[in-house]
Amino acid sequence: MMEEEVMQEEMTEATVEQETEVTVEETEEEAVEETVELSETEQKLTAELEELNKRFLRVAADFDNYKRRTQVEKEDLAKYSTAKLIGELLPVLDNFELALKNSVESVDAQNLHKGVEMIYRQLMQALEQEGMKKIEAVGQPFDPNLHEAIMQVADDTVAEDTVVEELRAGYMVKDRVIRASMVKVSM
Repeated sequence: MMEEEVMQEEMTEATVEQETEVTVEETEEEAVEETVELSETEQKLTAELEELNKRFLRVAADFDNYKRRTQVEKEDLAKYSTAKLIGELLPVLDNFELALKNSVESVDAQNLHKGVEMIYRQLMQALEQEGMKKIEAVGQPFDPNLHEAIMQVADDTVAEDTVVEELRAGYMVKDRVIRASMVKVSM
């Protein structure tokens, strides 16, 4: 019986070894499969991470552009905030200039003229402090960005396309034209 037991033990050991070898081989195959699966998963995650990183960079760049654009708009708003008010006051300036062009003969009219002139100068000073300046036109080459030509006149004493007379003054605020000068141009 001993021999049978020894043989049975040997057979059991052999079976266990075979099973162990099969299990080790299966485990190695499973490990390789898991590694392949893990590698594919890692690749997918890496690709997804790269895509998310690119999207993040695009959003960050868009936000920086938005901040710059709104900053420029804010600066322009502050810079030209008085332009509308100045535009509304230009007809008042025109009327003051017309009043000052009229001749005065009596003493009362002269006093009134001086008063109107003082008000005109004070108003011009206040507007100039806000960045308004008068566009110089007479004697300058015609510039359609600054001048509005309403007539052409023949004048041999000045060069062609030169402003010879200003009919209505033009004004700028900072570097923006509020109203173009109405002018006569030589031909």
